[in-house]
Amino acid sequence: MRPLTIADATSVLSLQQEIQRSEESRYDHRLHGVLLVAQGMTCPDVARLLGDAPRSVEYWVHRYQVQGLGGLTEGERSGRPRRLSEKQMEAINRVLRNRPSDAGMRVNLWDGKTLSAWIEKTYGVQLKVRQCQRLFRQLEFRLRKPRPLLAKADLGRQKKHKKNSEN
Repeated sequence: MRPLTIADATSVLSLQQEIQRSEESRYDHRLHGVLLVAQGMTCPDVARLLGDAPRSVEYWVHRYQVQGLGGLTEGERSGRPRRLSEKQMEAINRVLRNRPSDAGMRVNLWDGKTLSAWIEKTYGVQLKVRQCQRLFRQLEFRLRKPRPLLAKADLGRQKKHKKNSEN
């Protein structure tokens, strides 16, 4: 019988990404790694076969020996600590509901650059513009730009033309 092969390198990458996609598949992946070591393969051989680092396989085996199957489940991932406290976030949310000029800024509209400058001035924390734009979304703040006013517009004609005008 002729051995089967998958020649496409992107297939291997997509398979590895699929394994990383869910907590259950990562558990199964570790379980297979420990099983192969239990059947006599070395950690570097298992790592090469599964596409992981040898040290990762060693960690899996060690955690299995100490904690049993529970050692192969996902642990808590703390991540990077927040740079702004919950109290500061509440204050930012309140400030965003007012004009930037009320907060001591020299502009009329909140944007990422303005919020970044205000946070640095108020709390001494440097956040990039993109991070401040994420804060807008997180705080459910929508950027609103005023409608442009024409310099020589006839206000009476505009008022008549509007749908919601009282005339």
